[in-house]
Amino acid sequence: MSASEAATAVPVAPPARRFLRPLLFGLTLTAILALLFGVPWWTMLVAGTHWPAPVVAAGTGVFVVALAAFPVLMYLGHGRRQDWAARTGDTLLGVVWVLFVWASLGNLLRAGLAVGGVADPARSRIAAVAVAAVAVVLLAWGYVEAMRLPRIRRVEVPIRRLGPGLDGLRIVLLTDTHYGPIDRAGWSARVVAAVNDLDADLVCHTGDIADGTVAQRRTQAAPLGQVRARLARTYVTGNHEYFGEAQGWLDHMRDLGWEPLHNRHLVVERNGDRLVVAGVDDATAGSSGRPGHRPDHAAALAGADPELPVVLLAHQPKQVGAAVAHRVDLQLSGHTHGGQIWPFNYLVRLDQPTVHGLTRHGEGTQLYTSRGTGFWGPPLRIFAPSEITLLTLRPA
Repeated sequence: MSASEAATAVPVAPPARRFLRPLLFGLTLTAILALLFGVPWWTMLVAGTHWPAPVVAAGTGVFVVALAAFPVLMYLGHGRRQDWAARTGDTLLGVVWVLFVWASLGNLLRAGLAVGGVADPARSRIAAVAVAAVAVVLLAWGYVEAMRLPRIRRVEVPIRRLGPGLDGLRIVLLTDTHYGPIDRAGWSARVVAAVNDLDADLVCHTGDIADGTVAQRRTQAAPLGQVRARLARTYVTGNHEYFGEAQGWLDHMRDLGWEPLHNRHLVVERNGDRLVVAGVDDATAGSSGRPGHRPDHAAALAGADPELPVVLLAHQPKQVGAAVAHRVDLQLSGHTHGGQIWPFNYLVRLDQPTVHGLTRHGEGTQLYTSRGTGFWGPPLRIFAPSEITLLTLRPA
């Protein structure tokens, strides 16, 4: 077959199918937005409440303006990287998500009140006021939780192959700092101070360091250069680095004195016993189009002594399958944020093998998944507190 014949033999999607894809995407997005904004509007303003007409009109106007502005803000904020739009759009997303969740639960309250004999409009007004009150409390509390210094979470991890000289080795895990449109340089400095107080042997950052380029987030990331560790400071990319400049962050972390584990490993030693600390690129790296970026466990462990225990940094928990195949003792991950805003954790669980905490996989591999040090998008954490994790290794 000639080259021209081969070219003509390649199947081409019909024009109708190419047209339908963006149409279906647009219809799906419209339906999601209609539910997110429509359910709280209907529950709080329309469904049997019989509020005065000016109240309904004003409330409806607020929802309509928010619905119209939301896609524009998200496009400007995350497509064109305008921080003011990202801050506004992300906050609006958090508010409407909380309202949607609790309005849905509010309709269950309405049904319960109906069974109890409470008639409208009292029944619907009780539900509407309850939704508004719970949402206000949770939004205020969630903002404080997102902006606070993360709690220290202490975990002991037994490792079968760990030598006695490494007993008590202290690893501090940071992940998902997400330096972004809200300037958190002061928060970053406080996080570093808290890390240094933990007197770590190893400090690891498992990705999603920032949303944006090094030039945009340099000031917020600068305190990471002051992190102290006796043996090493190590870093791997997360999926958000591949929305911006992954290689730029790898290079910048090296400039700050960290060891970027770009599908490679290093060996640390204490009291005569050694530990392999390896890292792989994020699971999305291969599809990012960046040359040389993909998760490669074989390359990361090439040349490592197979008798030594291995701690692996991999951003997403679902990368643990390859860790099991390569006899990794402990994988450290983030990515999930613990769900960040309840009940999103149930949706995360559909994509990841775990949402947070220490879990076992295969015969000898353990996985620790952090809820994350920062937050992404909405400046809220509801029933999913942030953390700085101190893992203490013990011989099993």
